Amino acid sequence: MTSSIQAEAGIAPWIQAQASQLLKQRGHAWLLHGPSGLGQYALATQLARAWLCEFPNQVGACGQCGSCHAIDVRTHADLCVLMPETTLLELNWPLGEKAQADIDDKKRKASKEIRVEAMRDAVEFAQRTSARGRGKVMLVFPAERMNGITANALLKTLEEPPGDVKFVLATESAHQLLPTIRSRCLGHAMLWPEPTDAREWLFTQGVQPDHVNGLLKAAGGRPEDALGFARYGLSPSLWAGFPKAMLRGDLAFAKDWTSSQLIDGLHKLCHDMLAQGAGAGPRFFEPADLPPAVSLDTLTEWGGALSRAMRTMEHPFNPGLMQEALVGQAQSALNSRH
Repeated sequence: MTSSIQAEAGIAPWIQAQASQLLKQRGHAWLLHGPSGLGQYALATQLARAWLCEFPNQVGACGQCGSCHAIDVRTHADLCVLMPETTLLELNWPLGEKAQADIDDKKRKASKEIRVEAMRDAVEFAQRTSARGRGKVMLVFPAERMNGITANALLKTLEEPPGDVKFVLATESAHQLLPTIRSRCLGHAMLWPEPTDAREWLFTQGVQPDHVNGLLKAAGGRPEDALGFARYGLSPSLWAGFPKAMLRGDLAFAKDWTSSQLIDGLHKLCHDMLAQGAGAGPRFFEPADLPPAVSLDTLTEWGGALSRAMRTMEHPFNPGLMQEALVGQAQSALNSRH
């Protein structure tokens, strides 16, 4: 149950600090990478805003000029946002005219990949003259959603960039990118916030104070994921009941979860069972919430099956049948004994 997307209002202090640090360095292309929930999109947006701002300051964009306003209302002529159509819609960025018409006419569904047509438009954008005189920016998120064709099209532009264009790629899966893409960008590993800072930021985002610690634990300390849990309606008490529900094979417990959310929860449960079996402490659940010990061989086999399911979860399976299979698989693994 992950969400890498943070509202642009209320930028977290650790994101602002990283933006300030990166803006002091030279380079035309950045690759922001790390696990989900650390703010790759928020940081990428902050860099783009500062590069295009008419009156940038030491920490970033002014937030008041015409350029900043144009980004706020998603109309900046010198900012190309390259995302899957599903992500564009989620973040309120406009689709291309033809893409919007095709989706409105139900000719196809919004794409979960960065489409080749969008990449071609982006390459053409890179060749144009800056409209506002502050250069141009291409923001790619999530960068791992480029297929081989789109990645190679971007690679050519990265190799021979026009003089006034900057690139910022943001990803939760840098290992899925072409090595040639990675080698042409300056890499930045996303920083983990201090727990106190993460808690305070979640308070400012409206998370119930008595839920903050539990949701941060469920998210493995990643604040944006914790915020996503809160907005989805996950409570610490519900999360605490998840392991025993899977032990019982309680399909109704997760009936409102997507397949992605269910696999994520099962992965975390499997991780904590493996950690506890190896003598370490669990990361996502309290020890008392976990089922009785299971053999490490069984857990390893289950973890492999979950990884395979993650790779195919976006195929057009029947969601109900997939959830039933996942819960049944979990019940079988958790009830296996040495």
